[in-house]
Amino acid sequence: MSKRDYYQVLGVQRDASAEEMKKAYRKLAMQYHPDKNPGNKEAEDKFKEAAEAYDVLTNPDKKARYDQFGHAGLSGAAGGGFAGGFSMDDIFSRFGNIFEEMGFGSARGFSGGFGGGFGGGRRGVNRGSDIRIRVKLTLQELAKGAEKKVKISKQQSCPECKGRGAVSSADIKTCEVCRGSGMTTRVTQTILGHMQTSSPCHACGGEGTVITKPCFKCHGEGLVKGNEEISFNIPRGVAEGMQLTVSGKGNAARRGGISGDLLVVIEEESHTELQRDGNDLIYTLFISVVDAALGTDMEVPTVDGRVKIKIEPGTQSGRILRLRAKGLPDVQGYGVGDLLVYIQVWIPVKLDKSEKELFEKLRSSPNIKPSPAKEDKNFFERMKRMFT
Repeated sequence: MSKRDYYQVLGVQRDASAEEMKKAYRKLAMQYHPDKNPGNKEAEDKFKEAAEAYDVLTNPDKKARYDQFGHAGLSGAAGGGFAGGFSMDDIFSRFGNIFEEMGFGSARGFSGGFGGGFGGGRRGVNRGSDIRIRVKLTLQELAKGAEKKVKISKQQSCPECKGRGAVSSADIKTCEVCRGSGMTTRVTQTILGHMQTSSPCHACGGEGTVITKPCFKCHGEGLVKGNEEISFNIPRGVAEGMQLTVSGKGNAARRGGISGDLLVVIEEESHTELQRDGNDLIYTLFISVVDAALGTDMEVPTVDGRVKIKIEPGTQSGRILRLRAKGLPDVQGYGVGDLLVYIQVWIPVKLDKSEKELFEKLRSSPNIKPSPAKEDKNFFERMKRMFT
């Protein structure tokens, strides 16, 4: 099951302050605390989900990676997720001061039981859907980064009513059924005592307000279809299949909610000469028997243009030359890969009479006959030496 957007989990805008996030998290922690919902697995999951969202969005480094790459940007980050991360004890330990501020007598319990006005629902926040696009990048763009512009068709905030859905603000009234909370509460008698359940208000759909005079252009939805040109930066070192997040550039939400995201999936265009292997680049260089025997200087391609390399006399087919830091940068900033030049000695297929005579003269020469070193006979040892 895919993770929900962290901003949607807390019900805050993307530019919310730390204090606003803390306030939003406190409300959720009160609502879904396990001591208030004993044996309720759904409430426990929501309690953990809220803690996960708050942990990421209040950590500058995690928040920056999440805003840029979404949930994929937190893979492997310490404390960046709960898939194999926080237990309940971790949550209480990390956010214990917040629980104390809320009036908990201890990390795991409410002071004074379930009293003190902890009940009540919480109005939902509309969120627009995400839009996913694919962008092709050349090897040079992968290495240097790039700025891209795309024009997409999307749901936009209605310009007539500014996304309200109503002709004017006066035409938006507080729901009389839920009194603006967006939730209705029902109390039933069970063998264990009174049981209180909350659900979205049927009259306002959980929004807490009703529109008495809908906008004629959007018919009360607050949304219209339109086109938008969006610019965004591609960081250096991204790879095929990686997904970047352009926050808030997806479909707008109904009636002033949180806009969805634009999800940019990276595709790599094939290079005519270079192949990618992680952050390393691989180039196969074919050389003649003469150049392999006598040595020479040759040019090889890189992302920055062609560079000269030296082929030593006696270079064997299969040798790999490593050009340090001539590969691709790591997207997380952990250095730059190498260019690996794989040497292949080209054996001529067709020879004229004079060429055949020349090779016949060389056939009996002791220096022409194979005489591999002992370690060259061992395949695995030879593979190790290829990368020297």
